[in-house]
Amino acid sequence: MLTIGKVAALTGVSSDTLRYYEQEGLVIPSGKSEGGYRLYDDTSVRRVQFIKQAQHCGFTLSEILELLALRSRESACCGDVRRRAIEKKLQIESKIKALRVMSGALDSLITDCTYDAQHPIEDCPILAALEKTAAPTFPAANTR
Repeated sequence: MLTIGKVAALTGVSSDTLRYYEQEGLVIPSGKSEGGYRLYDDTSVRRVQFIKQAQHCGFTLSEILELLALRSRESACCGDVRRRAIEKKLQIESKIKALRVMSGALDSLITDCTYDAQHPIEDCPILAALEKTAAPTFPAANTR
């Protein structure tokens, strides 16, 4: 049996993170010592490593909890996990596309700004461009 500190050291997460994982139902201690300290087994270590790897792939803790639940469901199959991985990949690709658009917009703003660093802020072309492209305001809805 391993203490929380040992599991933290083996998995590269903090003890606070392990406590949080426990609170969220991701990791369950195997028991407690006579002194009341949490004790974990090798399964817990593997579970924390699984959580960290899934996070590196972009899964949220909520999604990881679903993956762990699938693993223990008799009716689940590999296709269920694959579908979740495909959904996550599509979400990530969508975010990448949005980030590229944002990056391009910033590139344009930076390129259009030819002033030196000491130019007065009132004449900043980046701020002026952002003011021009502010979201449109809509008239208040009729409240009758």
